[in-house]
Amino acid sequence: MANATVTGVLIGYARVFTDEQDLAAQRDALTAMGVPDERIYVDHGLTGSNRDRPGLREALAACRDGDTLVVTKLDRLARSLPDARDIVADLTNRGIKLNIGGSLHDPAAPIGSCSMS
Repeated sequence: MANATVTGVLIGYARVFTDEQDLAAQRDALTAMGVPDERIYVDHGLTGSNRDRPGLREALAACRDGDTLVVTKLDRLARSLPDARDIVADLTNRGIKLNIGGSLHDPAAPIGSCSMS
């Protein structure tokens, strides 16, 4: 039987609206939260309303049960409540935690509680 205590990995996602904007601040924040640079997925020049975000798609595909998806702010992950709700529902169904700027949403905790990590 597999060990019930799974130590997951941190997967980071960063997005900027235009190609001229710099991802350095988001990358630095994700690194400071423990995400290895090689596990940070990015999208350049894509608005949050654009559902075809290759970096986000890759980040979500890299996440496995027990892992944590890390973003600096909710608006980097989604630009609308329905979009955020869909992403969080997908993560929850797959047993993936969501860390938004240090606030951890753990779907395995009672009522999917949030805590400061």
